[in-house]
Amino acid sequence: MRGGCLRVKEIMNEKHPSIYDDALATKARAIIRDFALRILPVTDGHKKLVGVVSRGNVMVISSSVSPIRVKGIMTNPKYTATIEEDAFLAVKEMIKHDEWNIPIINSHQERIYKGILGLENFIDAIIKTSPEKLSKPVSEIMSRKVITCTPEEEVDNIWRLMQTKSLAGLPVVKKDKLVGIVTQKDLIDSGVLLPTFESKKGRFLASTKVSSVMRTQVVAVEPSIKVIRIAKIMVSKDIGRVPVVDEKGTLVGIVDREDVARLIVK
Repeated sequence: MRGGCLRVKEIMNEKHPSIYDDALATKARAIIRDFALRILPVTDGHKKLVGVVSRGNVMVISSSVSPIRVKGIMTNPKYTATIEEDAFLAVKEMIKHDEWNIPIINSHQERIYKGILGLENFIDAIIKTSPEKLSKPVSEIMSRKVITCTPEEEVDNIWRLMQTKSLAGLPVVKKDKLVGIVTQKDLIDSGVLLPTFESKKGRFLASTKVSSVMRTQVVAVEPSIKVIRIAKIMVSKDIGRVPVVDEKGTLVGIVDREDVARLIVK
């Protein structure tokens, strides 16, 4: 921390993998799955950042032998920061762009890839240095209007909902009671096959239900819990969102990393 300012380079992940733009897209999918990544930065032969691949991008690959290259599925990052930038300002921009992870570059002129800044890196730093910023109860920062699904809904519909609403995961409820959670990571890990642009029919397995891919062991908290407890869970278990339930197990809200980060920087 220089001059009281927390720099991006002090908290970013320098070991985060990247991939070349001419590599096969199937390799990107394997890296994202095997390392449980949310985004995979794409570079050229000179390590210059040229794009990013997300979990959503790799879900369109319908074959294990697809000839599609990474450059064919990558997108431009909504926001990038440099290693010397103020981490608080960078996180404010991440929240503004609804980005949980961003590529970090050496400068906006050269754009040499240096690593990733995730909201979890920022939250972890605050837990260690300024825990008082996380002393409010979860009820004050949670979202009360929660988009949910049921165990009987079909996976392709849930995937489309995730895409249209920019959601990485959904609580699964039955009669308003929390029974599980399903995330993009769960879909990738399970091998669920989805409609793609490579085939008119795609590779979707008919009638695949949420119940077959959801996780039933869910970390959930009550509204009175302090935010710092939920923040520690997010960092230690690499969890992006935590459902909030009442004493009867009824879903009453949800808290994600962005909610925690927003509390810190506001």
